[in-house]
Amino acid sequence: MPDVLQLANYDALPEPVWKDTMTHQTRMFATRLLGCVCLGMATVLCAMPACAGDSPIRPPQESAEVQATSHITAPDSSGSPESSPQQVDFKDANPSEEVRQLAQSILNSNNHRRLPFLIIDKKQAMVFAFDGGGVVRGFTAVLLGMAIGDDSAPGIGQRKLSAIGLEERTTPAGRFVAALDRNLHDVEILWVDYDAAISLHRVVAGKPTERRAQRLASPTPLDNRISYGCINVPAKFFDEVVKLAFHGTNGIVYVLPETRAAREVFGFLDARQSPAAHSPPTLAVRR
Repeated sequence: MPDVLQLANYDALPEPVWKDTMTHQTRMFATRLLGCVCLGMATVLCAMPACAGDSPIRPPQESAEVQATSHITAPDSSGSPESSPQQVDFKDANPSEEVRQLAQSILNSNNHRRLPFLIIDKKQAMVFAFDGGGVVRGFTAVLLGMAIGDDSAPGIGQRKLSAIGLEERTTPAGRFVAALDRNLHDVEILWVDYDAAISLHRVVAGKPTERRAQRLASPTPLDNRISYGCINVPAKFFDEVVKLAFHGTNGIVYVLPETRAAREVFGFLDARQSPAAHSPPTLAVRR
């Protein structure tokens, strides 16, 4: 193939042709114009891709960062050895047997979708925070709904506090997708059950007679039932554990039942780990 750039060298053409058809000034203008056109053609030819057989079309590949992000948050149903569950790491926490069983079943089934999660033990009035890999990141005492029970009254989230009876002030059991947000007073909270207006938040002062801070500090769960249903935690725990765990992501909150078997609430609970029967609510002293 001839060098296309050589076509712009019109000085190589016979002298009579140029003199018979154009003046010297016109010839120079034409030379420059055609030279630019040919140079553009050469650039286009060089930029053209190879034929389809030499350059197969492939879908764009995700970056390693995107893949990693998808892997962390996506449901894992492959059951491959690489995604096999590990043992829950409770570090120096000493939870009840029900918390241990639930936490391990969550990891075994990947029910949390590798998101951070909390387990609330209403009998012991404790909360345990885990990262997506099942490692405990903190635990503390909590204040819970005044009434014993695992369900919320219908429409309770739309009522004024003054219209909620003592027997309706329950902390519902179940699995909840939770996220940080702000309430009507612009206070940061962790929404647990939005429809029932149940959240986890820093302990509030409340009425002086409620002695909420003292109840949290006491060595027994017997006096931790005081709220309208929300879960109160120490401010330090909320700021240093909950906020960090749920920053920029959803998470899961598991609230163990106190009036029925855990398997009735959590169908994924490993039968080999769950107790044969659920004992009636008992409030033992924490150790």
